[in-house]
Amino acid sequence: MPRFQTLKYARDRANPRIARITLNRPERLNAIDERMPGEIRRAVALANDDDDIHVIVLAGAGRAFCAGYDLQAFGEGVVDHPCQQESTPWDPMLDYRTMKRFTEDFMSLWHSYKPTIAQVHGHAVAGGSDIALCCDLLVMADDARIGYMPTRVWGCPTTAMWTFRLGPMRAKRMMFTGDTIDGRTAKDWGLATDAVPAAHLDEAVRALAGRIAGVPRGHLMMHKLVVNQVLESMGLEQTQMFATVFDGITRHNPEGMWFRRRAQLHGFKDAVAWRDSGRPIPEGAEAQALVAQMERELERKRPGERAGGAPRKPGRRRQP
Repeated sequence: MPRFQTLKYARDRANPRIARITLNRPERLNAIDERMPGEIRRAVALANDDDDIHVIVLAGAGRAFCAGYDLQAFGEGVVDHPCQQESTPWDPMLDYRTMKRFTEDFMSLWHSYKPTIAQVHGHAVAGGSDIALCCDLLVMADDARIGYMPTRVWGCPTTAMWTFRLGPMRAKRMMFTGDTIDGRTAKDWGLATDAVPAAHLDEAVRALAGRIAGVPRGHLMMHKLVVNQVLESMGLEQTQMFATVFDGITRHNPEGMWFRRRAQLHGFKDAVAWRDSGRPIPEGAEAQALVAQMERELERKRPGERAGGAPRKPGRRRQP
């Protein structure tokens, strides 16, 4: 059995035809770090290679399913990373190569030959919603929240699943506002397969997974391939390519740099509070002027250092 650092993998104790993948960084609300996307892919492959497994359940340990990318470390510090480049000019293909790999890791849930069910409690937000929506089915606690708040600034959902799962009008509603919705609304909108009281979430998922687990593996595989092909013929892969490129732009354009510098100067929580408040987000020349001002303040605050204590190394990038 492979060893995982960010998740747990096991057969369900009551039904060995069910594989359980549990995101396991509860101290960070299962936020996504560099290791998690690849470990999700490896765990899905492990389940697919096991002929006894018929269905996969993906859940989160602790208080939430997944709170998105672990951006506190990135957002508050100046790090040498392909997806947060401090060197100029920004290299969009270096960013794309890294984020596309993460996207493909999440999409292993979609491409899995065996059905996947996301069991969502607490929050599935930002990158956490990408993971949840790559699963075939989504069962939520009725008070859980799902959404992609970084569409307001500093993000674009790279899996692009919102449109394919909700249709254009409601997808635009979510993307234009960065709002989250609860499990009841997600069910009403057709985003979630079901929404139940949190106390009954595990029971509901176990019943659904158990029902699916009784179907022959080959039948499940054929039905999934047919349904997936419909969305893929509508341009899913091409849409994800655009979304992944645009995600990189949102993190390096004037508005994205304003958000990054504010997080570095005032803390990530402060930057997020502005983002989610509905206040106008500085853009264009205004954002550029504020970025320059904050960079001067950062230089005075930490002479010879970037925020977060990392020494400045102009022009150097870590390869993904």
